[in-house]
Amino acid sequence: MTDRLSHSAHSAHSPDSAHALRSDASDNRDRILEAAREVFADEGLDVPMREIARRADVGPATLYRHFATKEILATEAFADQMRACRAIVDQGLAEPDPWDGFRHAFENLCEVHAQNRGFAARFTSTYPRAIDLAAETEYAISAMAELAERAKAAGRLRPDFVIDDVILMLMAHNGIHANSPAANAKASRRFAMFAIQAFQATEVAEASNA
Repeated sequence: MTDRLSHSAHSAHSPDSAHALRSDASDNRDRILEAAREVFADEGLDVPMREIARRADVGPATLYRHFATKEILATEAFADQMRACRAIVDQGLAEPDPWDGFRHAFENLCEVHAQNRGFAARFTSTYPRAIDLAAETEYAISAMAELAERAKAAGRLRPDFVIDDVILMLMAHNGIHANSPAANAKASRRFAMFAIQAFQATEVAEASNA
């Protein structure tokens, strides 16, 4: 009897058992993140945590063990989108033509936002509480401000433009809710086109339309 108990205790703490537990925990974490990305993209950030747990097929306790708050979960879930935004503004800064750099950056930011309602809401939040996400958002906005100053200096961007106009337009862009991803992307591109026309310096816009 003692030998059997000893063997059971050893098995429960064996390297193989520990590895299996770590593997299960990693699988649960991955499922939670995948479910969160899908739910945030479709329904925004107001979705309850219990719904994310249900979609991930885990219990609420497991969800909160991995992600204590929705802010922490959102930060992890949106990591790819934030990296994409950083790459977009960096590419804009590398453009030799200031107006092209600003225009392409804004168009591409709209495209990323169109793919994920939850990320769009978090990006344009006035006071994002997730520290890492706030820092990345601030970097992207600061880069857009630099692009705007360059485009202004080149006479291509209207002189009364302020960086808050980008946030305002992105907030308006968040209102696009088409009946399919393809339709949503098409509406996003059209919105970006009209926004760029509004941003353009009057003299340049009039010359383009002449």
